[in-house]
Amino acid sequence: MAFTPLHDRVLVKRVESEEKTSGGLIIPDSAKEKPAEGEIVAVGAGARDEDGDRIALDVKVGDRILFGKWSGTEVTLDGQELLIMKESDIMGIIGA
Repeated sequence: MAFTPLHDRVLVKRVESEEKTSGGLIIPDSAKEKPAEGEIVAVGAGARDEDGDRIALDVKVGDRILFGKWSGTEVTLDGQELLIMKESDIMGIIGA
């Protein structure tokens, strides 16, 4: 993929949620919400501080993350639906 986010932005691919509940009930597509879990596909170089030095991001490519329900901007690149968001929209890394 020929896309690199700028500054403190990341490119995220949503991870689909389970189709069954813990009790075994199947959730139809019409009742599913957009997942708030994803995988980092690309990261920017980081924001700059007041002295002009780069501030490294806490996430890296391949990290599974949780983010807010309405976070990011949806884009389509190479036929994939992805999200571009700031690192501050990420709530945490799963399994870190």
